[in-house]
Formats: sequence, C-alpha cells, structure tokens
Amino acid sequence: MTPKKLLIIDDHDAVREALADRLYTKDDVHLVGCTGCWRTGLRDAVRLSPDIILLETKRADRQGIEALRRLTEECPAASVIVLTSYPDTEEKRIAQQLGAAGYILKDIDTNQLLREIQSSIRPQAMI
Repeated sequence: MTPKKLLIIDDHDAVREALADRLYTKDDVHLVGCTGCWRTGLRDAVRLSPDIILLETKRADRQGIEALRRLTEECPAASVIVLTSYPDTEEKRIAQQLGAAGYILKDIDTNQLLREIQSSIRPQAMI
C-alpha cells in the first residue's frame, strides 16, 4: 500500500514537532509538510495535494474554523482531521458540518492516530 501524504497544521510548535516526529518514520504515511500558519498550510495543501491534513482548530489567532472551511473548500479530496487539545461539542458539530473527516484529541497514542488516519481517508484519495 502506498503511504498517504500527510500535512500537519498546528500553531503549537512543540506539539507540531512532536506529531511530525511520531509520524515521520511510519510506513502508512508520508509527511509532506508541517507548519504553524494556516494560510501557509492552505497554500501547501493546494500545491502538495495531501491525502490527510491534521489541523488544530483552537489556534491563538482564532482562525481555526476559518482554516477548516477554506481547506475543505479548496482541497475537497483531502481528509481534514481536527486534532484538538480538548473536546468542544459545538466545535465538533461545526467541524462535521464543514466536512471534517474526524475530530480527535491530541493525547491519542501513535498507533490509534494511524488507525484514525486510515479510517478517515476519503474514497477519492484512495484512487
């Protein structure tokens, strides 16, 4: 099976770097980008066509939902998974309405995260 292209967008440097380190060596995914700025992430997503985008929506700039909206509009073949520090029922509802493929907590272990990624891949991304 070909590794799925993964892009990480999280404005928390330590978390983003830890995620990248955890997933960099896994055979199931190929890390194609990692950024803290959602606008840079959007440009990277359009350019790199990742299969999966991990997106933190609870951002310091309060633009997480806008980032999700733009990513799902401009990269419809990508599966955008909201990866968050703490659950928020309203945010989860909005994320689902905007087309998020998943909503998971950051404290998830690596193997479970990989399972969530695999189960969230949109059918068109598998072609």
